[in-house]
Amino acid sequence: MLEIQDFFSDCVGTWKTERTYHYPLQNEVERSYTEFQVAALASAEKHQISSAFLPVGSIATVSEIDRFPGFRIGFDTVSEKGDRVSMNLKALFVPEKSIVDVHLLPTDPLAPATPLTAEILDSTEVIRGLYLRDEGYLESGTITGRFTYLPSRQTLELVTYYSRSVAVDQLRLISPTSRLRTIVTYQRPQPGEVPTVINLVGFGLEQKVVDS
Repeated sequence: MLEIQDFFSDCVGTWKTERTYHYPLQNEVERSYTEFQVAALASAEKHQISSAFLPVGSIATVSEIDRFPGFRIGFDTVSEKGDRVSMNLKALFVPEKSIVDVHLLPTDPLAPATPLTAEILDSTEVIRGLYLRDEGYLESGTITGRFTYLPSRQTLELVTYYSRSVAVDQLRLISPTSRLRTIVTYQRPQPGEVPTVINLVGFGLEQKVVDS
């Protein structure tokens, strides 16, 4: 079992994966190869992201920001058709226990309900919080999502609400150098409704590059 800080430490490095993507509505299947470069955020980067998303007074202390897990992520993806996508982004994870006034946080009154695949029963071991990114995957611009981490399963799950879709992204560390990755993207339903129409399902085994 990994504590959350250890999980994030193990995620730093270079990862390679071959994924399979299913598009149920189009009845299509596609494969791709991706290489990730993951580095821990510096203190200044954490404070920059925090100040852009979190109003003054919403978290316990400013010094606590240095303890929030955060990444700089760069990746290159090449599909089997030869299409290439590259992106660089920064992400900061803010545990709920560090948020002292949720009423100061921005809310989306039109947000749909949580997808059933992302429902996690309350448990003393579950760590929940906000997932802040300076760039979205599916849409450009800053994005605020939710995360949960289960130490006993060594699994991090991210739920992101975009304007037209809802993404559930799960990373499960099965060894220090291997993790399972699944991605499910739904059409965004009406406010309060549970997402059920699946646009995409992706999965793959991600392996860390270890210097010999």
